[in-house]
Amino acid sequence: MDESWVLKEMGRGKVELKRIENPTNRQVTFSKRRNGLLKKAFELSILCDAEVALLIFSSSGKVYQFASHDMDRTVAKYRREVGLPDSSNPQFRTREFWRSEIDELKRSINTSEARLKHLSGEDILALGMRDLKQLERQLKIGVERVRSRKRRIVSDHATLLKRRHKQLQEENSRLHKRVKLKELQDGNISSGLVGENACTMFHQSIVHEEDFHNETGLPL
Repeated sequence: MDESWVLKEMGRGKVELKRIENPTNRQVTFSKRRNGLLKKAFELSILCDAEVALLIFSSSGKVYQFASHDMDRTVAKYRREVGLPDSSNPQFRTREFWRSEIDELKRSINTSEARLKHLSGEDILALGMRDLKQLERQLKIGVERVRSRKRRIVSDHATLLKRRHKQLQEENSRLHKRVKLKELQDGNISSGLVGENACTMFHQSIVHEEDFHNETGLPL
């Protein structure tokens, strides 16, 4: 590339023409140059009786325009001159619509990706003080939301653990009562068997004594 396209004489030195990294400075420069360009287009149309149509899209997608005549007529005239399809054709309008939608989605994706990088601390060297402060506020809000969500999860988990602990205590108490009741029932059954066996043995003893008396003739 010829150096005359890259370097521009400004005052005593030369300034390289490249993208302005600082967003604030870039916006200020855009506003000044845009207004100057619109003014030049207006002057050209008046001084030279020229048909001028000017379209400017900012990096955010905002459009600025100037037309000395009807913009649609001038654009249609231009398309005919360069051999482009007629914009009044429905098929062409459909293609233009989807092309515009795709471009808008690309810009939205690029903006979102840049925002995500800034939130993760990347590509922030070009940010000015105002942008950095805004980013800091956004990060603080995000951190507070994350902490609030964490506190909510911990609280819900603690409540669940308490409820489960109470259920286990109640279940343990019921099991303890069942064991006690079983022991009491088993004890009553054992006592009944012992008493019944004692009565049987006593009855058998009396029967044996009577039999012995009958055989020997001795008194009881």
